[in-house]
Amino acid sequence: MTNDNVSAVNEKMVPDFSLVPAEEKQTEKILRPSTTFLQDAWYRFSRNRLGMIGALIVIFMVLFAILGPILIKADYITQDLQRAYESPSAEHPFGTDALGRDLLVRMAYGARISLVCGFFASIVSLFIGVTYGAISGYIGGTTDNIMMRIVDIISSVPSMLYVILLMVVLHSQSLLNVFLVIGMTGWLGMARLVRTQVMSLKEREFILAAKVSNVSNLKLITKHLIPNSFGPIVVSMTLSIPSAIFLEASLQFLGLGIAAPMPSWGGLAQEGITALRTFPHLMWIPSVFISVTILAFNFLGDAMRDALDPTQK
Repeated sequence: MTNDNVSAVNEKMVPDFSLVPAEEKQTEKILRPSTTFLQDAWYRFSRNRLGMIGALIVIFMVLFAILGPILIKADYITQDLQRAYESPSAEHPFGTDALGRDLLVRMAYGARISLVCGFFASIVSLFIGVTYGAISGYIGGTTDNIMMRIVDIISSVPSMLYVILLMVVLHSQSLLNVFLVIGMTGWLGMARLVRTQVMSLKEREFILAAKVSNVSNLKLITKHLIPNSFGPIVVSMTLSIPSAIFLEASLQFLGLGIAAPMPSWGGLAQEGITALRTFPHLMWIPSVFISVTILAFNFLGDAMRDALDPTQK
């Protein structure tokens, strides 16, 4: 190797400490500020049009349920037979029912019953399903097989039959019983979801590290496994709310829901059936409210699933 070649190699090996031009500095600049997981999830959710429409409809229904009975100058229980079956007007925007009661204020009270039933029944399903699924997935083995076969057996019968049977056995058409009955039959999907999440997480490194640190099984489940399954659990709970609303409306339609005179959307639709040919709006109005609310929760749940899924980044 000649002296010139040796000199060239030595020059290449010497570090270059010259100043970097301003143009190269700009190429290394981070154009997007760092964000948290929730900020990324909100960004993705806000760009989902159907999800935003669903959220706005849900907010409207909640405000209608809370403020409607306060703002509407009418009583949902007072009867005026002389004004029975009035068509929609300025005084009664939704008309009146067979007993002369204002349908708009009864729809507002019905929104309270249906939405509260959907939320609280979902909470009952959440508690039972998360507990059952976490125990089954964490223990595994024979215990998991037995617990999941029980779920399969229960799932083989339509949930509506369980709901009707439990309502007949309880002999009480109270709001609390409706919550409990719908919640006790809606936890199966949640249990399967949580079991799958726990089984995929329990062999991860941070769980093994917690076991080595002598963390108790209860703390592993409640402090590590369930919080790391928070996203799918929230989405499943959101999607279970419309199912609970539909079940409550179906019970009320069959006459097994909340006792009169407390209105519910399903009960109002059932009352409208008797005058369907002459006054169809009495059935169509509550039916549309039920359908739009269920559709809005489905839009909201789908958008939350996409927003909370890290693979959507």
